[in-house]
Amino acid sequence: MGISPNILIKNVENTAPFLFQGEIETNGPKRAYLAKLVFYKKNLKALNHIDLTEYFNLCLASHWTTAGTFVPTDVDNQIREGLWRHETVGSHLAKMAKLTIDSWTWDYEQVTNRKSYNPVRGQVMSTHEGTWLSVAIGAYNALMKNKLPALAHEIADVILAEIDKEEKLLIELREKRDHKNFFRSTALMAHNFGDLDRVIDQWEMNPSDPFHARIYKLGHKLNSSYSPILVYAGQVNKCFLSTENHRHMSMRQPRSLRKSHKFLIPVGPFMDEWGKTLGESLLLNSAEKVEIIAAFLEGFTRQDQAYGYARAYHGLLKALPEGLESLERDLPFDVYQTLKKSKFATLAEQSQEEFEVMFKEKLEEFICPVTFLKF
Repeated sequence: MGISPNILIKNVENTAPFLFQGEIETNGPKRAYLAKLVFYKKNLKALNHIDLTEYFNLCLASHWTTAGTFVPTDVDNQIREGLWRHETVGSHLAKMAKLTIDSWTWDYEQVTNRKSYNPVRGQVMSTHEGTWLSVAIGAYNALMKNKLPALAHEIADVILAEIDKEEKLLIELREKRDHKNFFRSTALMAHNFGDLDRVIDQWEMNPSDPFHARIYKLGHKLNSSYSPILVYAGQVNKCFLSTENHRHMSMRQPRSLRKSHKFLIPVGPFMDEWGKTLGESLLLNSAEKVEIIAAFLEGFTRQDQAYGYARAYHGLLKALPEGLESLERDLPFDVYQTLKKSKFATLAEQSQEEFEVMFKEKLEEFICPVTFLKF
């Protein structure tokens, strides 16, 4: 197996300490994966003799808990491929496949802010669906290679249900003229189908498999099984949001951001409310807010044309009684001077309403070069 179970628990605690401090709700069957991690944290000796299925379950739970944090657990390849190819996997395949199906409905709302909403159905979508798709297609390939086609087709049906769900969400948001959630959804869909494509390639899935043709490159190529909305959404993301939603390496430095699940980063560039939450929080002292602002500035410098950090900075300052002057005691002079004169600070001066109207107008004007659709 990969990383040792006790180290895995420590890694979860490092990036999501709020799980073990009683800040989030762990009751209920769809949150059992959270309760499992809390249990093992209190009973580390129980990890000494777990079998492959339980180790797979632990990896799923750890990754679901941390996928929306600043430092996700490094078990991606284990749950997508490594454990499915383990030398003892034969007797565990069916149980691991059932766990994969069950994880599709796990409640992740408290452990990520990278979400979009479809108010029509009360539906939520996040990058967790991409994590799930990447595990599920690994399961499908493993089951087919081990001659368990019935169970593989059961997995395939749920993969198709997830794709159908994302397609309908995009269609309905466009019909309802919900620009902001449509933007968010294009970024999430691009991530989710990108994860799916990567693992299809990782497994060297046979292109002659009809299932391959049904699900591959959905955000890139028109597919007769689906609405052109998927390719349109992929082009919207490429044109407007691809620089906004990445690994946010600069935000790993301020460890104070790990204090609360409320501090988890949302879908860029719509980060004003997140910045406001950080600015208002009593969990963060002045020095910690300065460190976060410095990380915003570094992130903006690294990722040119990414508006999200400037929007978060705008929201944070708006929440302070005297704006940047409220932090003057802890603000290094060189950072203060840079903030005053930078393009970053200039972008942050725009009001949230003006910024969001600008993006709305950009979407209205955009014509997809592949599908020729407009919003």
